[in-house]
Amino acid sequence: MSESHAEPDASSTPEAVQPDELRRENEALKQAVADVKAKMSERLVFSELKAEAIKAGIIDLDGLRLLDLGRVSLDDELRVQGAAELVEGLRVSKPWLFAAPSSSARAAAPLALETTPTRATEMSDAEYRVARAKLLRQHSF
Repeated sequence: MSESHAEPDASSTPEAVQPDELRRENEALKQAVADVKAKMSERLVFSELKAEAIKAGIIDLDGLRLLDLGRVSLDDELRVQGAAELVEGLRVSKPWLFAAPSSSARAAAPLALETTPTRATEMSDAEYRVARAKLLRQHSF
């Protein structure tokens, strides 16, 4: 009984993948990664510009299309450099795109004072009569 081993077809083994094909796949993957990085950077920059514009009081975010995005850059830690200056320049050159500054928009609400009702047992007779008359007037008894 002899066992015969057939030689496997060279085109069906993993080693059969040609180096040129691997290079093309590698280049395609590198290009895809570069495209994704470029889109991510663009979205990050635009998001930062939107945040800065909203802080500056922009009325319509479509005004951001007027900006030269080439003047904004990402540093090594993916922080956007120059966004605030670019939006400030837009606010100065095209003020109609921004709302007029409002003094009430940045004013803090006054602190609420804790009010505790005065008990009738803690009032003098005169204070009690005044408070009772006020309550009766308010509730029409």
